[in-house]
Parts: sequence; C-alpha cells; structure tokens
Amino acid sequence: MKSVFVTVGTTSFDDLIATACSPAALQVLQSLGYEKLVMQVGRCALDPALLGSPDVAVEVEAFRYKESLAEDLRRADLVISHAGAGSCLETLEKGKPLIVVINEKLMNNHQLELAKQLHKDGHVLYCNCSTLVDTLQSMELPTLKPFPPGQPEKFALFLDQVFGIE
Repeated sequence: MKSVFVTVGTTSFDDLIATACSPAALQVLQSLGYEKLVMQVGRCALDPALLGSPDVAVEVEAFRYKESLAEDLRRADLVISHAGAGSCLETLEKGKPLIVVINEKLMNNHQLELAKQLHKDGHVLYCNCSTLVDTLQSMELPTLKPFPPGQPEKFALFLDQVFGIE
C-alpha cells in the first residue's frame, strides 16, 4: 500500500495538518496512487479523529506522539514534514523523498533557510501550506538526490553554514 507520512514534530502546525488532509490534497494523492496518509499531528488543535474526506479513497490515520517515528518513516513512500532540522535529517537519513513545508507564521524563520539550502542541494522539495497541493501535483521525486548517510557532523556543519555560525 503506497503511503504518505506527515510529521510536525513536537510543534503545533495546524495549517499543515489541515492542508495535508484537505479534499484537494487527498484527491491529488489518490491520483498519484497513494492509498494511505499517516499524520503525526503533535499539539494540533484539530481533532485527529475528524481528519480526512469521505469522498476520497485515501485512508487517513492520525496520532499525536510516539516514542519513535522510525517505523512510520520506514513504511512511507513520501514524507511531508515541517522544516525542523531533526525531522528533516531523520527523513533524509532513511532515504525517503521529502517535501518540507515552511511554517510562515514563525518569527525569524530559520526553517526557510534550511529548506532552501536542502532544496538547492537537490535533496528536498519545499513549499508553504498554500502551495502544498501544487507541489504534490508537480513533484518529480526521482530527481531528488540522496542525502549522504551516517554523517551527522556534516549535517551539523551544514546547519552552521545555513545559520552563519563560525
């Protein structure tokens, strides 16, 4: 069963959750052959039990937190994530295609810098909530480059460069 995993980490990113399970997004996912959408919703104010659309044949499953997301990431054919460094690194290390969604409501948005750099290097696609459905429609996942595995020090150096730390 082809599936998508959405994660917001420990944050609250209601706009991402609402957009990812909107009828428009679910219809695009269905048209691309996805049958399941699993969402880690964190502190989302939306009721996970009410997410999804009866008009679309994509099964929606949601949970707030788990000790580890490793199994959800392993099962996913596509990951949609907030731009937290930990979530991005964990997904990229698992070799999964990743769409990073920027939370434009955050002040001093370092997440945008991280997403732009990972995109520039060819590892991710990135968008905001208002362009997520368009990004899903136009994505060409085979063009994404694998992230070099098992080198957390390189990722730390990469983060230092993104944030201008010497």
